[in-house]
Amino acid sequence: MDGKHFLRHLFLFFSALLLLVFTLQNLPPAKKTDLLDCAASSWRCSTSKNGFQSQTHGVLKNPAKSTEHREDDTPRHPLDPLTVRELNGVRDAVRSYGPFRTAPYALHYVTLEEPEKRAVLSWIPGSPLPPRRASVVARAGGVVHELTVDVGTGEVTRHETGRHFGSPMLTMEDMVAAVAAPLASAAFNRTVVQRGVDLADLACLPVSSGWYERKIEDKRRLIKVQCYSMEGTANFYMRPIEGLTVLIDLDTQEVLEISDEGKTIPVPKAANTEYRYSNRNVGVRAVELNLKPISIEQPMGPSFTVDGHLVRWANWEFHVKPDPRAGVIVSRAMVRDPVTGEMRSVMYKGFTSELFVPYMDPSDAWYFKTYMDAGEYGFGLQAMPLDPLNDCPRNAYYMDAVFNAADGTPYVRSDMICIFESYAGDVGWRHSECPITGMNIREVRPKVTLVVRMAASVANYDYIVDWEFQNDGLIRIKVGLSGILMVKGTPYLNMNQVNEEEYLYGTLLSENVIGVIHDHYVTFYLDMDTDGTDNSFVKVNLKKERTSPGDSPRRSYMKAIRNVAKTEKDAQIKLKLHDPSEFHVVNPNKRTRVGNPAGYKIVPAGTAASLLDHDDPPQIRAAFTDNQIWVTPYNQSEQFAGGTYVYQSHGDDTLAVWSERDREIENKDIVVWYTLGFHHVPCQEDFPIMPTVTSSFDIKPVNFFESNPILGIAPNQEKDLPVCKVVASA
Repeated sequence: MDGKHFLRHLFLFFSALLLLVFTLQNLPPAKKTDLLDCAASSWRCSTSKNGFQSQTHGVLKNPAKSTEHREDDTPRHPLDPLTVRELNGVRDAVRSYGPFRTAPYALHYVTLEEPEKRAVLSWIPGSPLPPRRASVVARAGGVVHELTVDVGTGEVTRHETGRHFGSPMLTMEDMVAAVAAPLASAAFNRTVVQRGVDLADLACLPVSSGWYERKIEDKRRLIKVQCYSMEGTANFYMRPIEGLTVLIDLDTQEVLEISDEGKTIPVPKAANTEYRYSNRNVGVRAVELNLKPISIEQPMGPSFTVDGHLVRWANWEFHVKPDPRAGVIVSRAMVRDPVTGEMRSVMYKGFTSELFVPYMDPSDAWYFKTYMDAGEYGFGLQAMPLDPLNDCPRNAYYMDAVFNAADGTPYVRSDMICIFESYAGDVGWRHSECPITGMNIREVRPKVTLVVRMAASVANYDYIVDWEFQNDGLIRIKVGLSGILMVKGTPYLNMNQVNEEEYLYGTLLSENVIGVIHDHYVTFYLDMDTDGTDNSFVKVNLKKERTSPGDSPRRSYMKAIRNVAKTEKDAQIKLKLHDPSEFHVVNPNKRTRVGNPAGYKIVPAGTAASLLDHDDPPQIRAAFTDNQIWVTPYNQSEQFAGGTYVYQSHGDDTLAVWSERDREIENKDIVVWYTLGFHHVPCQEDFPIMPTVTSSFDIKPVNFFESNPILGIAPNQEKDLPVCKVVASA
């Protein structure tokens, strides 16, 4: 086999690996196209503001953001992520310390060990930062080590070994080595060829093996590899070599087992699998959508500023940073009171804590596909550079991430986060008076929001996560699912071949292709500090009441009954349409003018609940999805719902386990956990690539302000906006 040919294809799939050894250069400018020549007052569409953006061929880039990330970069905020210089210092400190001097090792998770909460809350901008420390999760000699490194002195100040079952999230090196390992097996190579696939066309995926109460799982770090044919398509996911599964020892790269349960199942054809615009099959897609380009123009420049990692916009201020495991972390979210002008706390910290994706096929080649995308693969590590003008609009600001390779060397994930203002014609508030009143009133305000976005490509699936800040004090957290389905090969070409008694575990999408039913659960960590740290969780039950005979012509009405949760078990919530409730996080020590406790409420939207049995091993590990809402007392060590070590975990260190302690949560510093859920029964519209489906939930003020906080927004005026016309590009 031509090894270079294989690696070329391998690296196409693992493009993120390239970022481990060198820094990405700035993305190229957009291609020349029709430009807008604008004239309104003295403004032009290319006007920029706030000192951090400039115009380059229609794509806003950030001169202050360099993908080189110099050694002399310095943090400005207690929560700023580790810099290149600091990561280099951590690498040097670890490799010269104790067991890491001689034994092979890998750094799986290196991040800022955030200062104690009270130190962050008491910090004043411009004053010295609290001591900077790095938290390191590493493996050496088959043992998991937890280290704290003093960034200033380069000393290891804490060293413990792993306290729970399981292993840290995979490194990129783990994944690349795993997919290469089967090629060292002659038996595997023969099997591939016998299935009619040229080794030069092979593409393989590393699949986390889960935990199924087997002794081998406690003795070895295991991974499974499954492969596809790339012949004739970039969309190799649609061409599985069905039933071929290789079990690999991650540490030795030994092939432990080769299972081929699909010898009679053909590899699906490449026809109709292309999704790239430049390679589209015109004969198949004869009708093009006639959409003209659309863009938001800001003639006076954007209204937000970014100072390092601190974002200010309208009445909001918050800190945002990338994280290799969580993706995006939003901290110290504060909103300005429209009456007093003071910045009031809403949330201390919020992020994607875990993603659980179980597939619903119990067969030998599928039962183990129950992914934990954050704790196993690293949600941030799988984040891809965002595509200007498509992932993010013209007015976006881009933020890089600095992560570490397995040996500790820092590298840059370019343009991982984008921040932009969004306006889709929505209404902030409005009122018009009926002509019969004699008053000619029509008051309308546009709803402009600020969006913080990242997109992670975890192999075939793409997740788009938005933190959307609205100027009425609301935070909307939205998850979009796109990308490519994980499909199963089948001998069937048409549903008329399927026996009525046979169950496919999914939907026949195309000839020889089944989209397998699966779920997605995205659990968010929300350390709510509503007007201060001491909060209570209130379940407001909406109950039907009957009127007493003779009291009213009405016979029934709805009543709101407030119940303050005393302990954790009081706040374990399963959402029920027939038993509606509101879920408030209030500060009982802060009252409005008329005496209501200042609060925010969690507003669920469309979601899903797990239907797996509680004793099913994947559900034991993902028991945090048993409820849609949990509330726990703040504990700095309890941030990841699936536990510290998720890979091959036993479920002994999860949100569900912590909450069983039933600790007191009334008038305490509390954390709310919310799970968005998706049941996905694939359909033909999901082939060959999925249109994005979304779900969201809101964190909404409830008696937090004295009145409508956006009365002071001015309406749009024609004179303030550009008048644009299409002109030919140069």
